Amino acid sequence: MEPSEYFILVLFILLGLFSLIAAIRDLDWYFQTSGAMTFVKWFGRKGARIFYGLLGLGLITSGVMGFMYWS
Repeated sequence: MEPSEYFILVLFILLGLFSLIAAIRDLDWYFQTSGAMTFVKWFGRKGARIFYGLLGLGLITSGVMGFMYWS
C-alpha cells in the first residue's frame, strides 16, 4: 500500500473520531458552523448529533476496513 493510501485511511479515522466526539459532547462551536447548521435546520439539534455520530462511525469503519482489506 502506498503512503498516500495510509494517510487517507488515517485521515478517515481521525475525522470520524472528531465527528463522533463532537456529536457525543454536543460541542456548540461545532454545530454552529455553516455546514452543520444545514443539518441542524433539517433534523434539529438532536437529529444533527445523531447524523454526525453515524457519519463518524461510518468514517471510522471505512478507515479500519481499508486497513484490514489492504494489509
